[in-house]
Amino acid sequence: MEMRDILKNLREKNNLTQDQLAERVMVTRQAISRWETGETQPNTETLKLLSKEFDVSINTLLGSPRQLVCQCCGMPLNDDGMMSKEPDGSFNEDYCKWCYTDGRFAYPSKDSLLDYLVSHMPNPENTPEADRRIQFDGYLSQLKHWK
Repeated sequence: MEMRDILKNLREKNNLTQDQLAERVMVTRQAISRWETGETQPNTETLKLLSKEFDVSINTLLGSPRQLVCQCCGMPLNDDGMMSKEPDGSFNEDYCKWCYTDGRFAYPSKDSLLDYLVSHMPNPENTPEADRRIQFDGYLSQLKHWK
């Protein structure tokens, strides 16, 4: 789905007129109309306001062009409900809600996350704990949070 369709659907789902949405995100009704026809797109700051207004990520507003992955644990962020939020309510598209909540990280160190993964992730092949820890560590070390 294209951004123009996403914006229109969100506006209509929230029972807002173009005038009402324009007032809430501090633009003109004509700007809303141009976005919904695909003539133009909102700037970055306005995307942030729209994200907050509709409680969806900017990635969702843009039609999910990027496959987001938690930069702490590596979990795919396929749904806005899995994404973390900042204390002000804005989405943080870098982390899942289990790794980062209310401006704080759940795992103070990579070792603490590794301990959790080794004890909670399925192990159908009965791989020894030390080998699993090495595998998880190799993957986590590629993520932004642990570099």
